[in-house]
Amino acid sequence: MPKIHLTRCQHLSPFANILNDVGAPTASLLEKFRLPASLEEKSDHYIPILPAIEFAEFASNSQGIEDFGFHAARTLHFGHLSEKTRNLISHSPTLLVALEQACKWASLEDSNLSNWLEHHGDHVRYCSRLAGTKGLQHLEHSQWLQNVFPIYIVRQFAGSGWAPATIAFEARYTPGPACQSSWPTSQFLSGQEASWIDVPVALLSLPNRASESPPNLYGDHLEHSNVDFIQTLKLMLPSYLDERLPVLAEIAEMAGVSARSLQRKLSRAGVTYSGLLDAVRFENARKLLRDTDSKIIEVAFASGYADPAHFTRAFRRVAGITPGQFREQWRPR
Repeated sequence: MPKIHLTRCQHLSPFANILNDVGAPTASLLEKFRLPASLEEKSDHYIPILPAIEFAEFASNSQGIEDFGFHAARTLHFGHLSEKTRNLISHSPTLLVALEQACKWASLEDSNLSNWLEHHGDHVRYCSRLAGTKGLQHLEHSQWLQNVFPIYIVRQFAGSGWAPATIAFEARYTPGPACQSSWPTSQFLSGQEASWIDVPVALLSLPNRASESPPNLYGDHLEHSNVDFIQTLKLMLPSYLDERLPVLAEIAEMAGVSARSLQRKLSRAGVTYSGLLDAVRFENARKLLRDTDSKIIEVAFASGYADPAHFTRAFRRVAGITPGQFREQWRPR
């Protein structure tokens, strides 16, 4: 079965913001790599990661931005992790438990990301690797983000000034002067078996001052590494609903198969691509009607419908009631 690796839109936003700041044609660059141009309100939506990496490298070269991944990572912080990941870490009793939770739920950030801990004498390495990217060039853009987030996790326990002694990259990459001056106490390594930072063992028992018993954090978690291809499309397609949706041939290219092969696989699963789009539009509309105060016309456009009348007919066909009636039933009184 083909597979499309996904990342959260939140992780692409800093690259787009930097391009906007330098006056680059950000929207056309995103379109070139079949990525949604509107990212501001899609932090928890998903996009294909391989085109995102290609976009970052092309934009870096075309706009002359050295250390693009480093500059993007500088604009991120602990709060940019998914809400569920933040909750799990914030309620971990010690740093060791927090790092273990971050490893376990890495796929909430990137569907093909694997994190693990390796013990090396008086320190542990927090390692990360993106599956399906072996041999690709310029992975340092994504590996900066892979390394900076565990640094921010450690800082929740060790203080905001903590920095690792070593920051290592799987990519063959040499940081520029601006990067090295920002991390004066850290050594940089490249060409490693995985990306990693080192954490002293002495810090692992640090308590979490904010730790408390959380509400249900596990019941509705989705471990993306286990989802099938249809579920992957359902995670990815909402990012495109309010703009140009990928056609089937583009989805096939993302998955590395022919359009005909993809059609056969969808057929064997008992769905068509148009039927899948209808289901994604409905689920997106249902969520917006239930969880937001957006007007019906705004929900229609955000869900990929050309006009409110078409939206109402399509919604009634699935739900048996109009969007307005659905909202009345589900909104708290």
